[in-house]
Amino acid sequence: MTVWTPTDNGHADLTSHDTFVQGAPHNTFARLRAEDPVHWTDYADGQGFWSITRMADIVEMNRNPKVFSSARGIRMEDQTYEEYLARRTFQETDPPEHMQTRIKVAKAFSKPVIAEFENDIKLLCDEILDVAVEKGTFDATKEIARQLPMRMLGRIIGTPDEDLPWLVEKGDALIANTDPDFTDHVLDKMTTDEFRMMPFNSPAGAELYQYAKELMAKKDAAGDTSGVLHLILQPGKDGSRITEEEFRNFFCLLVAAGNDTTRYSIAAGLQALTHDPRFLHQMQTEDVWETAPDEIIRWASPAMYFRRTATEDFDLHGKTIKAGDKVLYWFVSANRDDAAFDEPFRFDLHRTPNRHVAFGQGGPHVCLGMWLARLEVRVLFQELAKRIKSIEPAGEPKFLRSNFVGGYKNLPVHVVPA
Repeated sequence: MTVWTPTDNGHADLTSHDTFVQGAPHNTFARLRAEDPVHWTDYADGQGFWSITRMADIVEMNRNPKVFSSARGIRMEDQTYEEYLARRTFQETDPPEHMQTRIKVAKAFSKPVIAEFENDIKLLCDEILDVAVEKGTFDATKEIARQLPMRMLGRIIGTPDEDLPWLVEKGDALIANTDPDFTDHVLDKMTTDEFRMMPFNSPAGAELYQYAKELMAKKDAAGDTSGVLHLILQPGKDGSRITEEEFRNFFCLLVAAGNDTTRYSIAAGLQALTHDPRFLHQMQTEDVWETAPDEIIRWASPAMYFRRTATEDFDLHGKTIKAGDKVLYWFVSANRDDAAFDEPFRFDLHRTPNRHVAFGQGGPHVCLGMWLARLEVRVLFQELAKRIKSIEPAGEPKFLRSNFVGGYKNLPVHVVPA
């Protein structure tokens, strides 16, 4: 039941976004796990970095934020300290500062609170899937995978539905800022410093911030305290408040990360269904719903890596990571590690245990939205399985041009209604 076999030659350039337009280079990651699990890469556009590719190493190092800090940025690209301070979100902070921000919004994303959204998600799925299935042939990323996280984003933030397409367009421009299908300001093809203080070095950050300011002014005038944004603006136990800059960056992160990663997880699951009709049959006839969401998310691994910076020398597998070195945790590699998973290239809706790290589990930065992502994935596929007899490819899929966030940006399918 292998769904997708990698085609890279085992020596792919991990610094190139173009490498990933054929999907993640899993042959390269497999070679690195076997031969060089702490691999140094020279980087033409900045400081070189270490690639960590084995699950066990990533889990161990992710638990050690004192030695492997987030407080110099989380992407491969270099930035000055001034740029870091201007752009950072709570993702780019270490404990205890990270927890001071996280605790303000953690309750809104807790499992019990998210569970209350199940009926809302089902109603949204009903609307989305009824429209898509009636079309017969369509782009599943745009008509299904993009739609559900986008509409749920509105519920979480507390924004009008009519604003959501624009918000998601700007979120795409931020997190997919290396793909010309999503932005005119392509990160690795621009030399301007005009937006270097904006989140993701993107003009979309400025537009989103202006929107957030106007949205909060309207909500304040109306006495509306719904949505997670109100929580983040409340003072902490010590009376401290989030700064205007921190609020801007949090809003941009919420719009970008809260939408894209779930979208690409759903798209990967849909692609798996098109590959082998047995998967849809399993969803229709077997009890897979405790395990299927995590397998779909493992298979997708949409956040392919996160960077850390070493604060002191650290020895691993005969190599010395020096203080100040960049270190990349390749979660997408860990989630195909055959030392951690039985037949990792097999898509298995019954897989258990499934200790993937797609959410950054084990460290202080574990994804706030993981319970929401799991719920959205489960309900979407449950409702889809009720509505169709079959789903097949209707053209060649296309991957995002990015070595940071990975997934199908186009997925043409044909469905037959049940």
